[in-house]
Amino acid sequence: MHKAMKKPGILVISHGSRDAQWVQLVDEAVERATKTMQRADVPVYSSFLEIVEGRLIQDGIDELEAQGVTELYVLPLFISSGSTHIDEIGQAFGFAPISDFEGDLGIFRVNASVHMGVPINDDPEIAELLLQNMKPLSADPSSEALLLIGHGSKEPVFHERWQQGLDALAGRICELGGFARAETAMLLPDQAAERLQGMLAARPEEAVIVVPLFLSNGYFTNEVIPERLSGLDYRYNGRPMLPDPAIERWLVRNMTEWLAGIE
Repeated sequence: MHKAMKKPGILVISHGSRDAQWVQLVDEAVERATKTMQRADVPVYSSFLEIVEGRLIQDGIDELEAQGVTELYVLPLFISSGSTHIDEIGQAFGFAPISDFEGDLGIFRVNASVHMGVPINDDPEIAELLLQNMKPLSADPSSEALLLIGHGSKEPVFHERWQQGLDALAGRICELGGFARAETAMLLPDQAAERLQGMLAARPEEAVIVVPLFLSNGYFTNEVIPERLSGLDYRYNGRPMLPDPAIERWLVRNMTEWLAGIE
């Protein structure tokens, strides 16, 4: 008997947004990564957790399986393993939850063998991306401090995972750029203003550069962070990760490493 042939396929999952440009930036990054990978035999689908109708996770599963995919690599284009969405997606694919948190996605219809990837977390190349984003705001790193702000989570286990990733990433940026120090804050729970006030009070001689940890431009970078830090002294340009090519390289690296492991 002939051994059944395995056909790999890749399902990239992002959060989704009502902002068409947000979706476009993600799609373009996935498209460029797919071309760079140069594997015409491996279909790649860019899907979304919510909002983007017709492009949701089940749509992606159905499309890839219609192309014969039997080995499905799920790559979450999310910031942190502390996101409840990551566990929610895993549960919907049949993986055990990491805490008492229960997602509400139900169970996906999937026949392929599912392999779960991991989010960005403290990836070294993403640290370099964030450093480049905020360099225009820096004049003398040795007398400047960084405040890295991410979405965060209030949920037990997830909060700790967010904190671990934020601390590691802030440390990488601080060392790469030669800054005096780096601290972190989450929007959930609401830590940003209190953390910045503490930094300014402790060392008023240091200018503070606020670095947003978000995939694409939108509500959190444009409105939430400025509103929560209103009236405080800091430097900020709101630049997110996309459309920096480092995201494309992160996608390619994860895709090719997985493919190498199953072939």
